[in-house]
Amino acid sequence: MKLRRAALRPFVFGVVGLLLLLALAYVTTRSGPLAPVRVTVTTVAIGSIEPALFGIGTVEARRAYVIGPVVAGRVRRVLVDVGDGVHRGDLLAEMEPVDLDERVGASASAHERGRSAIAVAEAQLRDAQSRQSLTTTEARRAADLGRGGVASQSSVDIALQAQAASEAQVAVAEASLTAARRDLARLGADRGAALQQRANIRLLAPADGIVSSRDAEPGSTVVAGQAVVKLLDPSSLWVNLRLDQNRSAGLGVGLPAHIVRRADPQQVLVGTVVRVEPISDSVTEERLCKVAFEVAPPGLSAAEMVEVSLTLPAISGVLTIPNASVRFRGAQPGVLRLADGALAFVPLTLGVEGRDGQVQVRNGLSAGDTIVVYSERDVSEGTRYRVVPSLAGGRQ
Repeated sequence: MKLRRAALRPFVFGVVGLLLLLALAYVTTRSGPLAPVRVTVTTVAIGSIEPALFGIGTVEARRAYVIGPVVAGRVRRVLVDVGDGVHRGDLLAEMEPVDLDERVGASASAHERGRSAIAVAEAQLRDAQSRQSLTTTEARRAADLGRGGVASQSSVDIALQAQAASEAQVAVAEASLTAARRDLARLGADRGAALQQRANIRLLAPADGIVSSRDAEPGSTVVAGQAVVKLLDPSSLWVNLRLDQNRSAGLGVGLPAHIVRRADPQQVLVGTVVRVEPISDSVTEERLCKVAFEVAPPGLSAAEMVEVSLTLPAISGVLTIPNASVRFRGAQPGVLRLADGALAFVPLTLGVEGRDGQVQVRNGLSAGDTIVVYSERDVSEGTRYRVVPSLAGGRQ
């Protein structure tokens, strides 16, 4: 009995080992590295597509203002802070006047002296004109007496010389009055310039807006044109959109836009392309355009990043495939097509892409072809596969 059990033991071990090997082979070929790759597929069909252009944009203000002095100086005070709303003409900041007040006072005094000089010149002209009138009358009388033989020729000559002298005095008085008036105009210009320079140290809001930046503090020295305060008009916010040049066909003014803020991905905003920039970015190879909001949402901030899709007119009667099925070999796009039970990479010429993820196929496929959409890992020609309705994680 013991001999029989000893003889059966190797046979039992062999059977068990064979079963384990078969189980291992089954597991390896069904779920291990040698198992077929599970894939989901779709059929190429003819349909319609709503082309869309996609890009990333930055919210900017169409109307923004940099407020600073026209000459170098020291900041005396800043009356606003970031986020404050201001109205046109409000005082935002003020520079140190230095000697401007004294210059304004001196120019005002000089202007008054100019007025006095004109008054003196006008009085001198009236006096000269009065003398001229008197000497003219006396010269006429002396000439009449000289023709009658009553007055001597020397007295007539003296009267005529007095008349000529009075006329010269009138000309001098008129010249003095003209010079005084010109001096007054010059002094008035100097006074106006001093007043303007004094007014320029008061930095006023050029329009209604919100303070977006406070770039200088009291006591700091700034140069001409340097920003002390920056303003933006919140009603002028729009999107500076960048689009890949290779995928910007059809871009034009008037295209409807759907805008998604990264701060609130669930909210889709509506806008319109209002301007296409005539110059593209040659470094990033992008085209630039401006998209205006139909209604700007509350809380929208400048420099905020947004995602924008532009909708183009629909195209009907074209081959469409999901963009998830597109694979690349280098720069060549293509798909994996199922043909005769094997996978084959088919290069494609693609067209426009729709907002729903469908891509137009211009060349490479025919209606009814079966292609791979998703796979649980990378696949290529020769890879063993198994078609399933869906993959783990919900991918179809």
